[in-house]
Amino acid sequence: MWTIDQLKFLKESEDRVEFKKGEHGNVAYDGGSRTKPNERRRCILGYVTALCNENGGSLIIGMEDSYPHKVVGTSQSKGAIGLLESNIYKDTGIRPYVYELYEKPDTEEGRVLVIDVPSRPIGKVYKFEDVALMRVGEELKPMSDEVYLKIIQEQEPDFSMQVCLDAVLDDLDDKAIGVMKQKYAQKQNNYDFLTLSNAQLLSDLELIKGDKITNAAVILLGKEDAIRRFFPHAAVCLEYRNNDNQIEFDNRVVYREAFFLMIERLWYDINLRNGKFQVKDGPYIYDIPYFNEDVIREAINNAVAHRDYRKNSETVIKLYPQKIVITNAGGFPLGVTINNLLTVPSTPRNRLLTDVLSKTGIVERSGQGIDKIFRNTISEGKDMPDYSFSDDFYVELRLSAVIKDKAFALFIETEQKRLPQDKKLSVAEIVGLCEIHSGNVGMVDKNTLLSLLKRGLVEKHGKTSGTRYILSKGYYEFVGNESEYVKQSGAMSHQAISAITAYLFENKKAKMKDFSVLLEGYMTRRQVKSLVDKLVEEKMLIQNGKGIGTYYEIGEAILDGSKIIAKAIDIGFDELRRRGELQ
Repeated sequence: MWTIDQLKFLKESEDRVEFKKGEHGNVAYDGGSRTKPNERRRCILGYVTALCNENGGSLIIGMEDSYPHKVVGTSQSKGAIGLLESNIYKDTGIRPYVYELYEKPDTEEGRVLVIDVPSRPIGKVYKFEDVALMRVGEELKPMSDEVYLKIIQEQEPDFSMQVCLDAVLDDLDDKAIGVMKQKYAQKQNNYDFLTLSNAQLLSDLELIKGDKITNAAVILLGKEDAIRRFFPHAAVCLEYRNNDNQIEFDNRVVYREAFFLMIERLWYDINLRNGKFQVKDGPYIYDIPYFNEDVIREAINNAVAHRDYRKNSETVIKLYPQKIVITNAGGFPLGVTINNLLTVPSTPRNRLLTDVLSKTGIVERSGQGIDKIFRNTISEGKDMPDYSFSDDFYVELRLSAVIKDKAFALFIETEQKRLPQDKKLSVAEIVGLCEIHSGNVGMVDKNTLLSLLKRGLVEKHGKTSGTRYILSKGYYEFVGNESEYVKQSGAMSHQAISAITAYLFENKKAKMKDFSVLLEGYMTRRQVKSLVDKLVEEKMLIQNGKGIGTYYEIGEAILDGSKIIAKAIDIGFDELRRRGELQ
Protein backbone atom coordinates (compact mmCIF):
# COMPACT_ATOMS: atom_id res chain seq x y z
CA MET A 1 0.00 0.00 0.00
CA TRP A 2 1.56 3.27 -1.17
CA THR A 3 1.69 6.62 0.61
CA ILE A 4 1.28 10.03 -1.04
CA ASP A 5 4.96 10.86 -0.42
CA GLN A 6 6.06 7.62 -2.07
CA LEU A 7 3.81 8.14 -5.08
CA LYS A 8 5.23 11.57 -5.82
CA PHE A 9 8.63 10.12 -6.68
CA LEU A 10 7.74 6.88 -8.47
CA LYS A 11 8.81 6.27 -12.07
CA GLU A 12 6.07 4.92 -14.32
CA SER A 13 8.08 2.24 -16.13
CA GLU A 14 10.47 1.20 -13.36
CA ASP A 15 7.81 1.05 -10.64
CA ARG A 16 4.98 -0.22 -12.88
CA VAL A 17 2.61 2.67 -12.14
CA GLU A 18 0.36 4.79 -14.32
CA PHE A 19 -0.55 8.35 -13.24
CA LYS A 20 -3.76 9.96 -14.51
CA LYS A 21 -5.22 13.29 -13.53
CA GLY A 22 -8.14 12.70 -15.93
CA GLU A 23 -10.75 15.14 -17.15
CA HIS A 24 -11.99 17.17 -14.18
CA GLY A 25 -9.97 14.84 -11.99
CA ASN A 26 -11.68 11.63 -13.17
CA VAL A 27 -11.02 8.85 -15.69
CA ALA A 28 -13.68 7.06 -17.75
CA TYR A 29 -14.53 3.61 -16.41
CA ASP A 30 -14.88 2.01 -19.84
CA GLY A 31 -14.92 3.16 -23.47
CA GLY A 32 -18.13 5.08 -22.97
CA SER A 33 -19.36 6.98 -26.02
CA ARG A 34 -15.95 7.21 -27.66
CA THR A 35 -15.73 5.54 -31.06
CA LYS A 36 -12.00 5.42 -31.85
CA PRO A 37 -10.33 2.29 -30.40
CA ASN A 38 -7.23 4.14 -29.17
CA GLU A 39 -9.45 6.57 -27.23
CA ARG A 40 -11.78 3.88 -25.84
CA ARG A 41 -8.79 2.05 -24.34
CA ARG A 42 -7.72 5.03 -22.27
CA CYS A 43 -10.04 4.14 -19.40
CA ILE A 44 -9.86 2.35 -16.07
CA LEU A 45 -10.60 -1.08 -17.55
CA GLY A 46 -8.01 -0.55 -20.31
CA TYR A 47 -5.23 0.43 -17.90
CA VAL A 48 -6.09 -2.36 -15.43
CA THR A 49 -5.91 -4.88 -18.29
CA ALA A 50 -2.56 -3.59 -19.53
CA LEU A 51 -1.01 -3.43 -16.04
CA CYS A 52 -2.14 -6.96 -15.29
CA ASN A 53 -0.57 -8.19 -18.55
CA GLU A 54 2.68 -6.47 -17.52
CA ASN A 55 2.99 -8.43 -14.26
CA GLY A 56 0.89 -6.06 -12.21
CA GLY A 57 1.18 -2.48 -11.07
CA SER A 58 -0.87 0.49 -9.88
CA LEU A 59 -3.18 2.96 -11.58
CA ILE A 60 -3.04 6.30 -9.73
CA ILE A 61 -5.92 8.71 -10.35
CA GLY A 62 -5.70 12.29 -9.11
CA MET A 63 -1.97 13.00 -9.70
CA GLU A 64 -0.12 14.51 -12.63
CA ASP A 65 2.11 12.24 -14.70
CA SER A 66 4.93 14.79 -14.87
CA TYR A 67 7.75 14.08 -12.39
CA PRO A 68 7.63 14.69 -9.43
CA HIS A 69 3.93 13.88 -9.47
CA LYS A 70 1.74 16.62 -8.09
CA VAL A 71 -1.57 15.89 -6.39
CA VAL A 72 -4.51 17.45 -8.25
CA GLY A 73 -7.26 15.47 -6.50
CA THR A 74 -10.14 13.36 -7.76
CA SER A 75 -13.72 12.50 -6.88
CA GLN A 76 -13.46 9.19 -8.77
CA SER A 77 -15.76 6.59 -7.15
CA LYS A 78 -15.91 8.59 -3.93
CA GLY A 79 -17.99 6.65 -1.44
CA ALA A 80 -18.12 3.70 -3.84
CA ILE A 81 -14.63 2.19 -4.03
CA GLY A 82 -16.02 -1.21 -3.05
CA LEU A 83 -18.42 -1.04 -5.99
CA LEU A 84 -15.56 -0.03 -8.32
CA GLU A 85 -13.51 -2.98 -7.09
CA SER A 86 -16.34 -5.46 -7.68
CA ASN A 87 -17.20 -3.97 -11.10
CA ILE A 88 -13.59 -4.30 -12.31
CA TYR A 89 -13.57 -7.93 -11.19
CA LYS A 90 -16.93 -8.59 -12.84
CA ASP A 91 -15.91 -6.98 -16.16
CA THR A 92 -12.32 -8.24 -16.45
CA GLY A 93 -11.91 -11.24 -14.12
CA ILE A 94 -9.01 -9.35 -12.49
CA ARG A 95 -9.09 -8.87 -8.69
CA PRO A 96 -7.84 -5.33 -7.91
CA TYR A 97 -7.31 -3.69 -4.53
CA VAL A 98 -8.74 -0.17 -4.50
CA TYR A 99 -8.06 2.42 -1.80
CA GLU A 100 -7.93 6.18 -1.35
CA LEU A 101 -5.24 8.49 0.06
CA TYR A 102 -5.37 12.15 1.12
CA GLU A 103 -2.58 14.69 0.87
CA LYS A 104 -4.20 16.50 3.81
CA PRO A 105 -6.05 13.77 5.72
CA ASP A 106 -7.48 16.13 8.33
CA THR A 107 -9.37 18.14 5.70
CA GLU A 108 -9.77 15.32 3.14
CA GLU A 109 -8.14 17.60 0.55
CA GLY A 110 -5.97 16.20 -2.21
CA ARG A 111 -7.82 12.89 -2.60
CA VAL A 112 -5.98 10.26 -4.65
CA LEU A 113 -7.48 6.93 -5.79
CA VAL A 114 -5.12 3.96 -6.08
CA ILE A 115 -6.00 0.78 -7.96
CA ASP A 116 -3.44 -1.95 -7.26
CA VAL A 117 -3.54 -4.53 -10.04
CA PRO A 118 -2.20 -8.09 -9.53
CA SER A 119 0.08 -9.83 -12.00
CA ARG A 120 -1.50 -12.13 -14.55
CA PRO A 121 -1.15 -15.88 -13.98
CA ILE A 122 1.50 -17.76 -15.92
CA GLY A 123 0.46 -18.23 -19.56
CA LYS A 124 -2.62 -15.98 -19.26
CA VAL A 125 -3.35 -12.84 -21.31
CA TYR A 126 -6.18 -10.42 -20.48
CA LYS A 127 -8.11 -8.42 -23.05
CA PHE A 128 -10.17 -5.25 -23.17
CA GLU A 129 -12.91 -5.38 -25.82
CA ASP A 130 -11.25 -8.50 -27.29
CA VAL A 131 -7.83 -6.83 -27.61
CA ALA A 132 -4.80 -7.81 -25.50
CA LEU A 133 -3.30 -4.51 -24.31
CA MET A 134 0.15 -3.31 -23.33
CA ARG A 135 1.50 0.13 -22.44
CA VAL A 136 3.73 1.90 -24.96
CA GLY A 137 4.75 5.29 -23.62
CA GLU A 138 1.55 7.22 -22.95
CA GLU A 139 -0.51 4.94 -25.17
CA LEU A 140 -2.30 1.63 -24.72
CA LYS A 141 -1.52 -0.50 -27.76
CA PRO A 142 -2.55 -3.97 -28.95
CA MET A 143 0.00 -6.46 -27.66
CA SER A 144 2.61 -7.41 -30.26
CA ASP A 145 2.54 -10.96 -31.65
CA GLU A 146 5.99 -11.59 -30.19
CA VAL A 147 4.95 -10.66 -26.64
CA TYR A 148 1.62 -12.47 -26.94
CA LEU A 149 3.23 -15.74 -28.11
CA LYS A 150 5.89 -15.51 -25.42
CA ILE A 151 3.22 -15.24 -22.70
CA ILE A 152 0.92 -18.03 -23.86
CA GLN A 153 3.90 -20.40 -24.25
CA GLU A 154 5.05 -19.84 -20.66
CA GLN A 155 5.47 -22.80 -18.36
CA GLU A 156 5.08 -22.56 -14.59
CA PRO A 157 8.46 -23.01 -12.89
CA ASP A 158 8.63 -25.42 -9.97
CA PHE A 159 8.93 -22.99 -7.10
CA SER A 160 9.29 -25.80 -4.58
CA MET A 161 12.40 -27.18 -6.34
CA GLN A 162 14.21 -23.86 -6.32
CA VAL A 163 16.96 -23.24 -3.74
CA CYS A 164 16.02 -21.10 -0.75
CA LEU A 165 18.89 -18.63 -0.54
CA ASP A 166 20.58 -18.31 2.86
CA ALA A 167 18.70 -21.33 4.28
CA VAL A 168 20.89 -23.91 6.05
CA LEU A 169 20.31 -27.42 7.38
CA ASP A 170 19.89 -26.07 10.90
CA ASP A 171 16.76 -24.19 9.72
CA LEU A 172 14.95 -27.54 9.45
CA ASP A 173 13.08 -29.06 12.38
CA ASP A 174 14.37 -32.47 13.53
CA LYS A 175 10.94 -33.47 14.85
CA ALA A 176 9.31 -32.69 11.50
CA ILE A 177 12.02 -34.70 9.71
CA GLY A 178 11.32 -37.61 12.07
CA VAL A 179 7.59 -37.49 11.27
CA MET A 180 8.32 -37.43 7.54
CA LYS A 181 10.74 -40.35 7.88
CA GLN A 182 8.16 -42.42 9.75
CA LYS A 183 5.40 -41.70 7.24
CA TYR A 184 7.68 -42.52 4.31
CA ALA A 185 8.63 -45.86 5.86
CA GLN A 186 4.95 -46.71 6.43
CA LYS A 187 3.87 -45.68 2.95
CA GLN A 188 6.69 -47.53 1.19
CA ASN A 189 6.60 -50.46 3.65
CA ASN A 190 10.36 -50.03 4.00
CA TYR A 191 11.37 -49.59 7.62
CA ASP A 192 15.07 -49.62 6.73
CA PHE A 193 14.41 -46.05 5.73
CA LEU A 194 14.26 -45.18 9.45
CA THR A 195 17.97 -45.92 9.80
CA LEU A 196 19.03 -43.26 7.30
CA SER A 197 20.66 -40.06 8.50
CA ASN A 198 18.67 -36.87 8.09
CA ALA A 199 21.07 -35.62 5.44
CA GLN A 200 20.77 -38.86 3.44
CA LEU A 201 16.99 -38.83 3.76
CA LEU A 202 16.71 -35.23 2.55
CA SER A 203 19.09 -35.92 -0.32
CA ASP A 204 17.18 -39.05 -1.40
CA LEU A 205 13.95 -37.08 -1.51
CA GLU A 206 15.75 -34.23 -3.38
CA LEU A 207 14.82 -31.76 -0.64
CA ILE A 208 18.47 -30.69 -0.45
CA LYS A 209 20.99 -30.31 -3.25
CA GLY A 210 24.43 -30.68 -1.76
CA ASP A 211 24.44 -28.05 0.95
CA LYS A 212 21.60 -26.08 -0.66
CA ILE A 213 18.13 -26.21 0.90
CA THR A 214 15.09 -26.20 -1.41
CA ASN A 215 11.95 -24.15 -0.87
CA ALA A 216 10.02 -27.40 -0.45
CA ALA A 217 12.27 -28.42 2.45
CA VAL A 218 11.64 -25.15 4.27
CA ILE A 219 7.86 -25.30 3.73
CA LEU A 220 7.53 -28.94 4.75
CA LEU A 221 10.18 -29.15 7.48
CA GLY A 222 11.28 -25.64 8.45
CA LYS A 223 11.43 -24.33 11.99
CA GLU A 224 8.90 -21.62 12.75
CA ASP A 225 11.48 -18.81 12.77
CA ALA A 226 12.89 -20.00 9.42
CA ILE A 227 9.45 -20.04 7.79
CA ARG A 228 8.79 -16.60 9.24
CA ARG A 229 12.05 -15.31 7.72
CA PHE A 230 11.83 -16.92 4.29
CA PHE A 231 8.10 -17.42 3.65
CA PRO A 232 6.05 -15.35 6.13
CA HIS A 233 3.08 -15.51 3.73
CA ALA A 234 3.16 -19.35 3.67
CA ALA A 235 1.02 -19.45 6.80
CA VAL A 236 -2.35 -21.14 7.16
CA CYS A 237 -4.95 -19.04 8.97
CA LEU A 238 -7.93 -20.69 10.68
CA GLU A 239 -10.79 -18.29 11.38
CA TYR A 240 -13.85 -19.14 13.45
CA ARG A 241 -17.25 -17.54 12.84
CA ASN A 242 -20.44 -18.26 14.74
CA ASN A 243 -22.85 -17.73 11.84
CA ASP A 244 -22.76 -17.88 8.05
CA ASN A 245 -23.42 -14.16 7.50
CA GLN A 246 -20.70 -12.95 9.82
CA ILE A 247 -17.90 -10.92 8.22
CA GLU A 248 -15.55 -10.45 11.17
CA PHE A 249 -14.07 -13.58 12.73
CA ASP A 250 -14.59 -14.46 16.40
CA ASN A 251 -11.17 -16.06 16.71
CA ARG A 252 -8.15 -16.48 14.45
CA VAL A 253 -5.23 -18.89 14.74
CA VAL A 254 -2.17 -18.59 12.50
CA TYR A 255 -0.13 -21.74 11.80
CA ARG A 256 3.38 -20.98 10.66
CA GLU A 257 5.37 -24.16 11.20
CA ALA A 258 6.61 -27.20 9.29
CA PHE A 259 3.76 -28.78 7.35
CA PHE A 260 4.48 -32.24 8.80
CA LEU A 261 3.83 -30.81 12.27
CA MET A 262 1.12 -28.32 11.38
CA ILE A 263 -1.35 -30.66 9.65
CA GLU A 264 -2.08 -32.70 12.79
CA ARG A 265 -2.57 -29.64 14.99
CA LEU A 266 -4.72 -27.95 12.35
CA TRP A 267 -7.09 -30.91 12.02
CA TYR A 268 -7.24 -31.27 15.81
CA ASP A 269 -8.36 -27.64 16.16
CA ILE A 270 -10.97 -27.98 13.39
CA ASN A 271 -12.28 -31.20 14.89
CA LEU A 272 -12.75 -29.52 18.29
CA ARG A 273 -15.72 -27.69 16.76
CA ASN A 274 -16.91 -30.62 14.71
CA GLY A 275 -20.46 -31.84 15.27
CA LYS A 276 -22.29 -34.89 13.96
CA PHE A 277 -25.62 -35.95 12.53
CA GLN A 278 -27.29 -39.17 13.64
CA VAL A 279 -28.62 -41.25 10.74
CA LYS A 280 -30.93 -44.22 11.29
CA ASP A 281 -30.71 -47.23 9.02
CA GLY A 282 -33.35 -49.72 10.16
CA PRO A 283 -32.49 -50.72 13.73
CA TYR A 284 -29.03 -49.14 13.45
CA ILE A 285 -28.03 -45.56 14.22
CA TYR A 286 -24.69 -44.22 13.08
CA ASP A 287 -23.01 -40.82 13.06
CA ILE A 288 -21.99 -38.69 10.10
CA PRO A 289 -19.62 -35.87 11.15
CA TYR A 290 -20.26 -32.35 9.97
CA PHE A 291 -16.75 -32.32 8.53
CA ASN A 292 -15.33 -35.56 7.17
CA GLU A 293 -11.70 -35.95 8.27
CA ASP A 294 -10.48 -37.42 4.97
CA VAL A 295 -12.18 -34.62 3.01
CA ILE A 296 -10.83 -31.79 5.16
CA ARG A 297 -7.31 -33.21 5.30
CA GLU A 298 -7.26 -33.71 1.53
CA ALA A 299 -8.55 -30.17 0.93
CA ILE A 300 -5.86 -28.68 3.19
CA ASN A 301 -3.15 -30.87 1.66
CA ASN A 302 -4.18 -29.72 -1.82
CA ALA A 303 -4.10 -26.10 -0.69
CA VAL A 304 -0.53 -26.44 0.63
CA ALA A 305 0.69 -28.51 -2.33
CA HIS A 306 -0.85 -26.43 -5.14
CA ARG A 307 -0.83 -22.85 -3.89
CA ASP A 308 1.27 -20.20 -5.62
CA TYR A 309 3.96 -19.31 -3.08
CA ARG A 310 5.02 -16.31 -5.14
CA LYS A 311 1.76 -14.62 -4.13
CA ASN A 312 1.94 -12.62 -0.94
CA SER A 313 -1.17 -14.17 0.57
CA GLU A 314 -1.88 -16.84 3.18
CA THR A 315 -4.11 -19.87 2.89
CA VAL A 316 -7.29 -18.98 4.79
CA ILE A 317 -9.71 -21.51 6.30
CA LYS A 318 -13.02 -20.01 7.44
CA LEU A 319 -14.84 -22.36 9.80
CA TYR A 320 -18.55 -21.81 10.37
CA PRO A 321 -20.89 -24.01 12.46
CA GLN A 322 -21.98 -26.04 9.40
CA LYS A 323 -19.75 -24.81 6.56
CA ILE A 324 -16.05 -24.54 5.82
CA VAL A 325 -14.42 -22.32 3.18
CA ILE A 326 -10.79 -22.78 2.10
CA THR A 327 -9.22 -20.01 0.01
CA ASN A 328 -5.83 -20.38 -1.59
CA ALA A 329 -3.53 -18.03 -3.51
CA GLY A 330 -3.12 -18.83 -7.22
CA GLY A 331 -5.69 -20.21 -9.63
CA PHE A 332 -5.98 -23.83 -10.70
CA PRO A 333 -2.77 -25.45 -12.01
CA LEU A 334 -2.16 -25.36 -15.75
CA GLY A 335 -4.66 -27.43 -17.69
CA VAL A 336 -7.26 -27.49 -14.91
CA THR A 337 -10.56 -25.63 -15.00
CA ILE A 338 -13.66 -25.78 -12.85
CA ASN A 339 -15.28 -27.88 -15.58
CA ASN A 340 -12.62 -30.61 -15.81
CA LEU A 341 -11.52 -30.96 -12.19
CA LEU A 342 -12.47 -34.62 -12.06
CA THR A 343 -11.29 -35.66 -15.51
CA VAL A 344 -8.04 -33.89 -16.43
CA PRO A 345 -4.72 -34.64 -14.69
CA SER A 346 -2.96 -31.38 -13.88
CA THR A 347 0.64 -30.30 -14.04
CA PRO A 348 1.57 -29.77 -10.37
CA ARG A 349 2.55 -26.19 -9.58
CA ASN A 350 5.00 -27.45 -6.94
CA ARG A 351 6.07 -30.83 -8.28
CA LEU A 352 8.82 -31.57 -5.76
CA LEU A 353 6.65 -30.68 -2.79
CA THR A 354 3.75 -32.73 -4.20
CA ASP A 355 6.03 -35.72 -4.88
CA VAL A 356 7.28 -35.75 -1.29
CA LEU A 357 3.72 -35.57 0.07
CA SER A 358 2.72 -38.41 -2.25
CA LYS A 359 5.68 -40.61 -1.29
CA THR A 360 4.86 -40.12 2.38
CA GLY A 361 1.16 -40.91 1.92
CA ILE A 362 -0.03 -37.41 2.78
CA VAL A 363 -1.68 -36.77 -0.58
CA GLU A 364 -3.15 -39.15 -3.13
CA ARG A 365 -1.70 -39.80 -6.55
CA SER A 366 -2.44 -37.14 -9.16
CA GLY A 367 -6.16 -36.56 -9.50
CA GLN A 368 -7.24 -39.01 -6.78
CA GLY A 369 -7.34 -36.44 -3.98
CA ILE A 370 -10.08 -34.41 -5.63
CA ASP A 371 -11.93 -37.67 -6.31
CA LYS A 372 -11.88 -38.44 -2.59
CA ILE A 373 -13.25 -34.99 -1.74
CA PHE A 374 -16.19 -35.41 -4.12
CA ARG A 375 -16.86 -39.10 -3.42
CA ASN A 376 -16.92 -38.83 0.37
CA THR A 377 -18.93 -35.60 0.44
CA ILE A 378 -21.66 -36.79 -1.92
CA SER A 379 -21.78 -40.25 -0.35
CA GLU A 380 -22.70 -38.59 2.94
CA GLY A 381 -25.71 -36.94 1.29
CA LYS A 382 -24.22 -33.44 1.41
CA ASP A 383 -24.09 -30.80 -1.32
CA MET A 384 -21.33 -31.28 -3.86
CA PRO A 385 -18.02 -29.52 -3.12
CA ASP A 386 -18.34 -26.01 -4.56
CA TYR A 387 -15.42 -24.50 -6.49
CA SER A 388 -17.56 -21.96 -8.34
CA PHE A 389 -16.09 -18.96 -6.48
CA SER A 390 -12.58 -19.69 -7.84
CA ASP A 391 -10.91 -17.58 -10.51
CA ASP A 392 -7.48 -17.02 -12.09
CA PHE A 393 -6.06 -15.63 -8.84
CA TYR A 394 -7.57 -17.77 -6.09
CA VAL A 395 -9.01 -21.25 -5.62
CA GLU A 396 -11.90 -21.33 -3.19
CA LEU A 397 -13.50 -24.55 -1.96
CA ARG A 398 -16.79 -24.47 -0.04
CA LEU A 399 -17.94 -27.54 1.84
CA SER A 400 -21.36 -27.79 3.49
CA ALA A 401 -21.78 -29.88 6.61
CA VAL A 402 -25.55 -30.20 6.18
CA ILE A 403 -26.85 -33.60 5.09
CA LYS A 404 -29.24 -32.63 2.34
CA ASP A 405 -30.70 -36.11 1.82
CA LYS A 406 -30.02 -38.82 4.41
CA ALA A 407 -31.88 -41.41 2.34
CA PHE A 408 -29.69 -40.72 -0.68
CA ALA A 409 -26.57 -41.09 1.48
CA LEU A 410 -27.79 -44.46 2.77
CA PHE A 411 -28.62 -45.57 -0.77
CA ILE A 412 -25.12 -44.76 -2.05
CA GLU A 413 -23.50 -46.46 0.94
CA THR A 414 -25.65 -49.58 0.49
CA GLU A 415 -24.84 -49.77 -3.24
CA GLN A 416 -21.12 -49.43 -2.57
CA LYS A 417 -21.19 -52.15 0.10
CA ARG A 418 -22.91 -54.68 -2.16
CA LEU A 419 -20.50 -54.11 -5.07
CA PRO A 420 -17.17 -55.96 -5.30
CA GLN A 421 -14.04 -53.83 -4.97
CA ASP A 422 -13.35 -53.70 -8.72
CA LYS A 423 -16.91 -52.67 -9.59
CA LYS A 424 -17.61 -49.98 -7.00
CA LEU A 425 -19.13 -46.72 -8.19
CA SER A 426 -16.59 -44.26 -9.54
CA VAL A 427 -16.61 -40.64 -8.41
CA ALA A 428 -18.00 -39.63 -11.82
CA GLU A 429 -20.90 -42.06 -11.34
CA ILE A 430 -21.61 -40.82 -7.81
CA VAL A 431 -21.55 -37.21 -9.05
CA GLY A 432 -23.82 -38.26 -11.93
CA LEU A 433 -26.34 -39.84 -9.55
CA CYS A 434 -26.29 -36.68 -7.46
CA GLU A 435 -26.91 -34.46 -10.50
CA ILE A 436 -29.78 -36.65 -11.74
CA HIS A 437 -31.25 -36.73 -8.24
CA SER A 438 -31.14 -32.91 -8.26
CA GLY A 439 -32.73 -32.72 -11.72
CA ASN A 440 -29.51 -31.61 -13.46
CA VAL A 441 -29.15 -34.46 -15.96
CA GLY A 442 -27.63 -32.01 -18.47
CA MET A 443 -24.52 -31.84 -16.24
CA VAL A 444 -23.85 -35.59 -16.63
CA ASP A 445 -21.58 -36.63 -19.50
CA LYS A 446 -22.82 -39.25 -21.98
CA ASN A 447 -20.45 -42.05 -20.93
CA THR A 448 -21.35 -41.70 -17.25
CA LEU A 449 -25.05 -41.69 -18.09
CA LEU A 450 -24.69 -44.87 -20.17
CA SER A 451 -22.77 -46.55 -17.37
CA LEU A 452 -25.46 -45.72 -14.81
CA LEU A 453 -28.18 -46.98 -17.18
CA LYS A 454 -26.23 -50.21 -17.65
CA ARG A 455 -25.87 -50.64 -13.88
CA GLY A 456 -29.63 -50.20 -13.51
CA LEU A 457 -29.23 -47.21 -11.18
CA VAL A 458 -30.85 -44.79 -13.64
CA GLU A 459 -33.90 -45.20 -15.87
CA LYS A 460 -34.77 -43.54 -19.16
CA HIS A 461 -38.38 -42.52 -19.81
CA GLY A 462 -40.04 -40.91 -22.80
CA LYS A 463 -38.74 -40.40 -26.30
CA THR A 464 -36.94 -37.74 -28.39
CA SER A 465 -37.48 -34.23 -27.00
CA GLY A 466 -39.46 -35.61 -24.06
CA THR A 467 -36.73 -37.97 -22.87
CA ARG A 468 -36.02 -37.76 -19.17
CA TYR A 469 -33.73 -39.64 -16.80
CA ILE A 470 -34.58 -40.49 -13.19
CA LEU A 471 -33.06 -42.61 -10.47
CA SER A 472 -34.09 -46.25 -10.66
CA LYS A 473 -37.24 -47.71 -9.18
CA GLY A 474 -34.91 -49.50 -6.76
CA TYR A 475 -33.87 -46.15 -5.27
CA TYR A 476 -37.46 -45.09 -4.61
CA GLU A 477 -38.26 -48.52 -3.13
CA PHE A 478 -35.14 -48.23 -0.95
CA VAL A 479 -36.23 -44.87 0.45
CA GLY A 480 -39.86 -46.00 0.75
CA ASN A 481 -41.30 -43.48 -1.71
CA GLU A 482 -42.76 -45.55 -4.53
CA SER A 483 -45.43 -42.90 -5.21
CA GLU A 484 -42.68 -40.40 -6.11
CA TYR A 485 -41.31 -42.93 -8.59
CA VAL A 486 -44.73 -43.20 -10.22
CA LYS A 487 -44.81 -39.42 -10.50
CA GLN A 488 -41.26 -39.05 -11.81
CA SER A 489 -41.53 -41.89 -14.32
CA GLY A 490 -44.74 -40.58 -15.87
CA ALA A 491 -46.61 -43.73 -14.86
CA MET A 492 -48.85 -41.61 -12.66
CA SER A 493 -50.06 -39.56 -15.65
CA HIS A 494 -50.80 -42.71 -17.67
CA GLN A 495 -52.63 -44.29 -14.74
CA ALA A 496 -54.55 -41.09 -14.02
CA ILE A 497 -55.67 -40.70 -17.64
CA SER A 498 -56.77 -44.32 -17.78
CA ALA A 499 -58.72 -43.88 -14.55
CA ILE A 500 -60.41 -40.67 -15.80
CA THR A 501 -61.29 -42.29 -19.13
CA ALA A 502 -62.77 -45.38 -17.47
CA TYR A 503 -64.78 -43.26 -15.03
CA LEU A 504 -66.32 -41.15 -17.81
CA PHE A 505 -67.20 -44.15 -19.96
CA GLU A 506 -69.08 -45.54 -16.97
CA ASN A 507 -70.61 -42.34 -15.56
CA LYS A 508 -70.84 -40.15 -18.69
CA LYS A 509 -69.89 -36.97 -16.80
CA ALA A 510 -67.96 -35.89 -13.72
CA LYS A 511 -66.97 -32.87 -11.68
CA MET A 512 -63.48 -31.90 -10.61
CA LYS A 513 -64.15 -33.20 -7.09
CA ASP A 514 -64.97 -36.61 -8.59
CA PHE A 515 -61.57 -36.74 -10.25
CA SER A 516 -59.88 -35.61 -7.02
CA VAL A 517 -61.58 -38.39 -5.05
CA LEU A 518 -60.74 -40.88 -7.80
CA LEU A 519 -57.02 -40.00 -7.71
CA GLU A 520 -56.73 -39.27 -4.00
CA GLY A 521 -53.42 -40.49 -2.63
CA TYR A 522 -51.79 -40.41 -6.06
CA MET A 523 -52.11 -36.80 -7.14
CA THR A 524 -52.77 -33.56 -5.32
CA ARG A 525 -55.86 -31.52 -6.19
CA ARG A 526 -53.63 -29.04 -8.00
CA GLN A 527 -52.04 -31.81 -10.06
CA VAL A 528 -55.46 -33.23 -10.92
CA LYS A 529 -56.71 -29.81 -12.06
CA SER A 530 -53.58 -29.25 -14.16
CA LEU A 531 -54.05 -32.61 -15.90
CA VAL A 532 -57.78 -32.08 -16.50
CA ASP A 533 -57.14 -28.59 -17.91
CA LYS A 534 -54.59 -30.07 -20.30
CA LEU A 535 -57.08 -32.75 -21.41
CA VAL A 536 -59.70 -30.07 -22.07
CA GLU A 537 -57.18 -28.02 -24.02
CA GLU A 538 -56.39 -31.04 -26.19
CA LYS A 539 -60.14 -31.78 -26.69
CA MET A 540 -59.90 -35.08 -24.84
CA LEU A 541 -62.50 -33.73 -22.43
CA ILE A 542 -65.35 -31.25 -22.90
CA GLN A 543 -65.92 -28.68 -20.15
CA ASN A 544 -69.52 -27.58 -19.52
CA GLY A 545 -71.13 -25.23 -17.03
CA LYS A 546 -69.59 -22.56 -14.84
CA GLY A 547 -68.30 -22.21 -11.29
CA ILE A 548 -69.37 -24.98 -8.94
CA GLY A 549 -71.63 -26.31 -11.69
CA THR A 550 -68.70 -27.11 -13.99
CA TYR A 551 -68.64 -30.70 -15.20
CA TYR A 552 -66.74 -32.71 -17.80
CA GLU A 553 -67.67 -35.19 -20.50
CA ILE A 554 -65.80 -37.34 -22.98
CA GLY A 555 -64.32 -35.25 -25.80
CA GLU A 556 -64.25 -35.97 -29.50
CA ALA A 557 -60.60 -37.08 -29.36
CA ILE A 558 -61.10 -39.55 -26.53
CA LEU A 559 -61.50 -42.54 -28.87
CA ASP A 560 -57.82 -42.29 -29.65
CA GLY A 561 -57.18 -40.79 -26.24
CA SER A 562 -55.15 -43.54 -24.68
CA LYS A 563 -52.70 -43.64 -27.59
CA ILE A 564 -52.50 -39.90 -28.16
CA ILE A 565 -52.22 -38.95 -24.51
CA ALA A 566 -49.64 -41.64 -23.79
CA LYS A 567 -47.52 -40.37 -26.65
CA ALA A 568 -48.04 -36.75 -25.58
CA ILE A 569 -46.87 -37.51 -22.05
CA ASP A 570 -43.70 -38.98 -23.53
CA ILE A 571 -42.80 -36.41 -26.20
CA GLY A 572 -45.07 -33.41 -25.59
CA PHE A 573 -48.18 -32.01 -27.26
CA ASP A 574 -46.20 -29.45 -29.28
CA GLU A 575 -44.10 -32.22 -30.82
CA LEU A 576 -47.26 -34.14 -31.77
CA ARG A 577 -48.67 -31.05 -33.47
CA ARG A 578 -45.43 -30.55 -35.36
CA ARG A 579 -45.71 -34.12 -36.65
CA GLY A 580 -49.32 -33.59 -37.66
CA GLU A 581 -50.59 -36.28 -35.29
CA LEU A 582 -52.59 -33.80 -33.21
CA GLN A 583 -54.68 -30.93 -34.61
